[in-house]
Amino acid sequence: MVQITIGFIGLGMMGAPMVRCLSRAGYALVLKDMDAERTAGLCEELDALEITDETVGNLDVLITMLPSSDVVEEVLLTQGWADKLRPGAAVIDMSSSSPLRSRQLGSCLKEKGLGYLDAPVSGGVKRAEEGKLAILVGGDASLRERWHPMLEAMGGSILHIGEAGAGHAAKALNNFVSASGLLATVEALHVAERFGISPKVMTSVLNASSGRTNTSENKVEQFMLSGTYASGFSLRLMDKDLGIAEDLAASLSYPLLLGQHSIALWHELAAGVDALTDHTEMYALLAKED
Repeated sequence: MVQITIGFIGLGMMGAPMVRCLSRAGYALVLKDMDAERTAGLCEELDALEITDETVGNLDVLITMLPSSDVVEEVLLTQGWADKLRPGAAVIDMSSSSPLRSRQLGSCLKEKGLGYLDAPVSGGVKRAEEGKLAILVGGDASLRERWHPMLEAMGGSILHIGEAGAGHAAKALNNFVSASGLLATVEALHVAERFGISPKVMTSVLNASSGRTNTSENKVEQFMLSGTYASGFSLRLMDKDLGIAEDLAASLSYPLLLGQHSIALWHELAAGVDALTDHTEMYALLAKED
C-alpha cells in the first residue's frame, strides 16, 4: 500500500483532534500552526514532521483548517505554500470560508496544476475528537471520491454536496438554521421561566414535542443550564458564519425575511463580547434585563 502524506495547517481546537484522527488511521503527517509551540508539541506527540520548504513538496494533499477565506488565501497564495506543492497534489480547505471565494480559489489552484476541494465540518470539538464530524464536500467528483477514505478518518458522515464552493455554502446555511433555532429555543426558555416553568422542564417539553432542536437536545442542559458555556465554538465564529450566509443570500438576490432579524441580533451581541465567549452564552446574554 502506498503511503499517503498529508499536510495540515491550523492546529486549533478543531484541527488538533482532527490530525489525531488522521494519525490513528495511519497517515503520515506534516503539520503547521501559527503557534510554533503547538506545532512542535503535536509533531512530537504524533511523530510528525513540520511543514517547511523542504517537506511541503512531498505532500499528496494539503488540508487547511483556518479562521477565514482571508487567512486561507494568505497562507496558500501570499505566503506561497500552494506554489511549493508538487503538480497533481490536492488542497482541501476544511475552514469555514466564503463559498464565492472558494470557487475563485479552486480556479486559481487549478491553473497551478493542483486539485481543490472545500470540505468544512460540523459537529464541534467532541465529534472531532471521536472522528464523527459531518464533512460537507464540494469540488470535482473524481477528487471527492479520491479523498473520501481519508475524510472518513475524521468524519462519521461525508456528504458530497456539489461543485467547488458548495460545501462552504452548505456549512454557512446550516449554521444559519442552527443559530436561528438557538435564538428561538433560548427565548422560549426565558419566557417559560418568567411564567413559572423551569428551563429544565421546558427543555423536556421541547425535546418531547415538535419544538425540538439541536440546541434543546445537545446544548441547553449540557452547556447553558450548567453555566459552563463550553461547547468549544465561539459566539464570534458563529457570527462570522452568519455573515457568510448573509453575503451568499445577497449575492443571489434572495431576501432573508426571517434571517435578517436573527443575523442582526447575532451581529449586535457578537460586537460586545470577546473572542473566547462561547456561542451557548447567548442564553445568558438574552437573559439580561433591558
